[in-house]
Amino acid sequence: MTKLSYDNIFDAITEDSSEAADLQFRADLMITLRRIFEDRGWKQADIASALGVSQPRVSELIRGKIDLFSADKLIGFLAKMNVRLKPSVDANHKVICEVLEAA
Repeated sequence: MTKLSYDNIFDAITEDSSEAADLQFRADLMITLRRIFEDRGWKQADIASALGVSQPRVSELIRGKIDLFSADKLIGFLAKMNVRLKPSVDANHKVICEVLEAA
């Protein structure tokens, strides 16, 4: 029996590497958003108000419904919270992405 191994779980559900990368990016954005909500102690009503969306939409976001949110929409949510992503490359050519809050 052959044992399969994947670096990215989304590689296991699609043969299209760009689709897998997009899914992973959106999942990472959703996790980042959830951590920010938790750090700020926000309830779903607070999140809905800050993002300008309905509570059911917040529920979909919190539950990780990746297929319902584009990367653009998730980046827009970060922007509404005065948060931005700053990608860079370190000395070892590894990509690093900082999450920065605007002053």
